[in-house]
Amino acid sequence: MNDLAPAAVPGPARCDGTGVRAALRRAAPALLAFAAIRLLGIVVLALWSAAGGRSWHTLLTARWDALWYTRVAEQGYGYTVALPNGDVHSNLAFFPLLPWLERGLSALSPLSAADAGMVVSWLASLAAAWALYATGERLHGPRAGVALAALWAALPVGIVQSMAYSESLFTALAAWALYAVLTGRWVAAGVLASLAGLTRPVGAAVVAAVWVTAAVTLWRERAGGSPLRTAARRHPGLLPGVLLAPLGWCGYFLWVAVHQGSLTGYLDIQEGWGNGFDGGIAFASFVRQQLSGPVFAAGAGLLVGIGLVIWLQVRGVRQGQPLPLVVYGGTVLLLALTAKGYFGSKPRLMLPAYPLLLPLAVGLARWRRAWPWLAIGLLATGSAVYGAFWLNGSGPP
Repeated sequence: MNDLAPAAVPGPARCDGTGVRAALRRAAPALLAFAAIRLLGIVVLALWSAAGGRSWHTLLTARWDALWYTRVAEQGYGYTVALPNGDVHSNLAFFPLLPWLERGLSALSPLSAADAGMVVSWLASLAAAWALYATGERLHGPRAGVALAALWAALPVGIVQSMAYSESLFTALAAWALYAVLTGRWVAAGVLASLAGLTRPVGAAVVAAVWVTAAVTLWRERAGGSPLRTAARRHPGLLPGVLLAPLGWCGYFLWVAVHQGSLTGYLDIQEGWGNGFDGGIAFASFVRQQLSGPVFAAGAGLLVGIGLVIWLQVRGVRQGQPLPLVVYGGTVLLLALTAKGYFGSKPRLMLPAYPLLLPLAVGLARWRRAWPWLAIGLLATGSAVYGAFWLNGSGPP
């Protein structure tokens, strides 16, 4: 079995073509495993959808949020829908990077904006899998890297990674941003964090990871007696990276504020969708209702799921998970659990929280022979079946 100690892990790849090719060769098993798991999900979805007289392609490209992203790509911002209960759904709720890519790719190819969104998602999910492998490899060795990428692909809501949604794009940007922090590439981390901030509201978690890690790095240097100027020289690009990181998220937030004529414009837009943050009060009430109603098993399952993700976060901390991963994963988890809105979307909101899977990946990497692949195969099969059932049912709004 491969050594899991970080000391045995190759350092960051050089920025030239040779270094990238070498890194890609090391990541090839993880990318092949990821692609196989996602292909299985699409095949099962296609068969399930055909049996019900539905189109798998439509389910991946032209349902729920994918329609809103496509409309932004084709028509720009300003579209709203007024509901009978008085709520107003505005497409300003959707951050712009994915629609920009859809528009650009459809302009340069025969693809429609919707199909371009699916292509972006597929390519971004592979980029995310590569970043997850690189992170697991750096921290615990190649086997952990492969396991981390495969586990992320085999999540119950993994089918979202293949939809014209922004989760795959966001996870790719976030994961590479955090990898850049781990390898001391602060400017790259700042640029990627800024792009993640143009992709989803939870881009604030990437900014928090960059800022907290930078602050602790400088604090440790100062505690060791180094002047701030010397500390900055020891970590080239740290201050520019810190300044770049929030530009995307803050830029879109402020643009919506100007567009709406209110500093809280984006929060008001989210309220129109029934979303927002209330410290988890609404979610706790929802769980309590499940536990006290005829669907007690569903409420109990929710409690088990919440306990599991919290345990994984704590386990990661106890295993010595690096600070940027702890801050990012914890922030994504906190935002997901304290948000109100449609509670069925919470598993999807936690999809980018890949550091939660690292303790499981480390455990799988220590298994011998074929047991890790058997476990991942079972998870992948369950994910494929659930994804097909989910998209042909309520789906991920």
